[in-house]
Amino acid sequence: MSDPVILISHPVLAGLEPVFAGAGLRMAREWDLTDADRAEVRAILHAGEFVLTPQALAALPKLGLIACVSVGYDGVDVAWCRSRGIDVSHADGLNAEDVADHAIGLMIAAWRNIPAGDRTVREGRWRHEDRLAPQPSLGGRRLGIVGLGAIGQAVARRAEAMRLQVAWWGPRDKPAPWPRAENLLALARDSDILVVASRAEASNRGLISREIIEAVGPKGLIVNVARGSLIDEPELVAALKDGRLWRAALDVFQTEPTPPERWAEAPNAVLTPHTAGSSTEAIPLMVAQAIDNVQRFLRGEALASPVAPVAD
Repeated sequence: MSDPVILISHPVLAGLEPVFAGAGLRMAREWDLTDADRAEVRAILHAGEFVLTPQALAALPKLGLIACVSVGYDGVDVAWCRSRGIDVSHADGLNAEDVADHAIGLMIAAWRNIPAGDRTVREGRWRHEDRLAPQPSLGGRRLGIVGLGAIGQAVARRAEAMRLQVAWWGPRDKPAPWPRAENLLALARDSDILVVASRAEASNRGLISREIIEAVGPKGLIVNVARGSLIDEPELVAALKDGRLWRAALDVFQTEPTPPERWAEAPNAVLTPHTAGSSTEAIPLMVAQAIDNVQRFLRGEALASPVAPVAD
């Protein structure tokens, strides 16, 4: 009997293949998969934002686990998997502090227009009078957080230390030291800065709609470190261009890599390439947890970090 095959689902994980193989796992790449290997696939190592279709999963007769290396698992139909006896795990909160750091960094960079200042110095356009065109202070501003999971709470703690007034909204109430808004629109209206940190799922695609964007308004900033699907990106770009939104700071996008031409006429946006949670400390922990989940599954043991039936 052949060893069980562990499938790498997407090229974004290809660089980690030696790590997975070093743990004694027999690896195969989805894009190189043979029929013989397909019949022996027991688990998938997955980057959770990429879609795994039921049709593709149904073609793997021995599949029992999808182990997401990422915290998010929005590309996986968890209910469909559970109905067919397929477990799903993820990296539960392992990079939340790093993502929160990045969110705060994006917020400061956008609010104080730091990238523009950097370009001014590098391009030799620094004039002494530029010092008399100051950016607004952050102290006392109202910060709204969409989604108060591990990342949202970490953002809130940092924001409090920066003298920001913190509020939040999420579809499920929970005990928290910060007030929960009546609804998302109320939070957006009452926020100078809106940080999107919610878990993405089919039901909240486009959650940050034109109405929410306009509620943040021409003096407001939207920061997204969750998933690109949560924001109506064409509406966001249009609002930036015509002044209905002051600034945006984004680490995630509707399509990744995002087309650069989309942002060519939106200099009031600070953009990073989905790197918020990719620290040298967090990635090894996330990979190790995914491997641990696979090994536990193959031994018939309880998973270390299964996807909860109801997420925060």
